[in-house]
Amino acid sequence: MSDSPLAQTVAALQPRARTELAELVAFKSVADPAQFPPSECEAAAEWIAAALRADGFEDVALLDTPDGTRSVYGYLPGPSGAKTVLLYAHYDVQPPLDEAAWVSPPFELTERNGRWYGRGAADCKGGLIMHLTALRALKEHGGVPVNVKVIVEGSEEQGTGGLERYAEAHPELLAADAVVIGDTGNFRVGLPTVTATLRGMTLVRVQVDTLEGNLHSGQFGGAAPDALAALIRILDSLRAEDGSTTVNGLTGDATWEGLQYPEEEFRRDAKVLDGVELIGNGSVADRIWARPAVTVLGIDCPPVVGATPSVQAGARALVSLRVPPGTDAAAATKLLAAHLAKAAPWGARVAVEQVGQGQPFRADTSSPAYASMAAALREAYDGAEMQTSGMGGSIPLCNTLAGLYPDAEILLIGLSEPEAQIHAVNESVSPEELQRLSLAEALFLRRYAALG
Repeated sequence: MSDSPLAQTVAALQPRARTELAELVAFKSVADPAQFPPSECEAAAEWIAAALRADGFEDVALLDTPDGTRSVYGYLPGPSGAKTVLLYAHYDVQPPLDEAAWVSPPFELTERNGRWYGRGAADCKGGLIMHLTALRALKEHGGVPVNVKVIVEGSEEQGTGGLERYAEAHPELLAADAVVIGDTGNFRVGLPTVTATLRGMTLVRVQVDTLEGNLHSGQFGGAAPDALAALIRILDSLRAEDGSTTVNGLTGDATWEGLQYPEEEFRRDAKVLDGVELIGNGSVADRIWARPAVTVLGIDCPPVVGATPSVQAGARALVSLRVPPGTDAAAATKLLAAHLAKAAPWGARVAVEQVGQGQPFRADTSSPAYASMAAALREAYDGAEMQTSGMGGSIPLCNTLAGLYPDAEILLIGLSEPEAQIHAVNESVSPEELQRLSLAEALFLRRYAALG
């Protein structure tokens, strides 16, 4: 790592970064009141607002977005006539899933084997700490050379579109010359990577009903239509024999031309069990960055423990569909809903409710901002060249910002490399990645400001 004065300052700021990340991770900020009280998100938002004020930000505000959550905004003025850069992160997190499977408590930042473990450590509370560390280092070496806007979203993981709708209603608020989205990650620890594409997503609930009420399976089973069995057949129709996604009318044969993802590396990163095959066809990069992918996220039905011998009258599932750049997410939602309804056996009644939606995104990696980022990453990573990859996940705000500010350059970096295991149990962040990317962001802001 560089031993420049700026790099030394970033290194000296790491203990503070760890302390603050621990405070942030302690908030159980899952933006779903059915799982955690809204007060956890509110407290996290207040913490961020206080941190921005303490670092000299002006116009700090808690924005009440249309989905009932809050995003945090702040403005740090730079030199007169300077460019404006928007820095993005989100403070809401995925639920911890099976807390018993965590080696250490999910909402308690814990150091182990050279990594810091905790829900949101990488996705994306660490992204906010990265931004703050970069700005603090610059302040100690001549000041921040650009105007900085910070926006920290409160419902990104839910996909409910609160910040997107707020930005559309207040288009002047987030206007900037460049946007750094701190919510992606390197392809591998130590390999500096920017994300060129994001898949969009749609999230739907599908409800299947066949009877007015549950029936005794001994008395009625064999003739009474089982809603759970109908749902299983409907969900199975979303995949071909090899596991490829097959939504009627949705193309699934695109190819990825950039950085490739060797299958053995993917198997290791995904922790695929020995003897279990990968699904789909084409290269791994094709499957996860360039093609649609359906996932059944959950099913409402009786649990095994306590189940009774009954024919089920109703069942429902939560289904996610990721869609690649070039596919309109709204059109994909309609195709998915039509497919689910058509696949229903036995005349079962099917109702599909859209829960969330976000458009895919493709960045212009030939822009001057990307040249500045490439040089910054090269210095922060000891001469390693910047790589360009896709990401299978979604950040719906990207397309909203691209539509509102077509001249803005949007860059995607972050801490969510494969070892981070975001959205899974035992999520963690690499302190070394946090340090290097904080330095890279500081160097980028310097270089971008010098473009004039």
